[in-house]
Amino acid sequence: MSKLKDLKKRLMEDPEFREEYARIEDEYALVEALVRARSAANLTLAEVARRLGTTQSAIARLEGGKVSPSFATLRRYADVTGTRLTVGLVPANR
Repeated sequence: MSKLKDLKKRLMEDPEFREEYARIEDEYALVEALVRARSAANLTLAEVARRLGTTQSAIARLEGGKVSPSFATLRRYADVTGTRLTVGLVPANR
């Protein structure tokens, strides 16, 4: 197991950490999907920024989860990276 997986496993033993992680898990999934799409397209932050008509720092904030992107921005990002944006709603685990 990697050091990161070991750390996550240890942190997940803390109920407060688990609760917070669950609350923001979807946001991290989006961030991971953005970075994965850009990497698979063999594009740099600067190349994505140029194609979207924005700055590299704006793309870094987007991929860092520092902003809440609009649906239109996500669609344009998908187009640039050769991917397709999908959205879905699933039953909550309550």
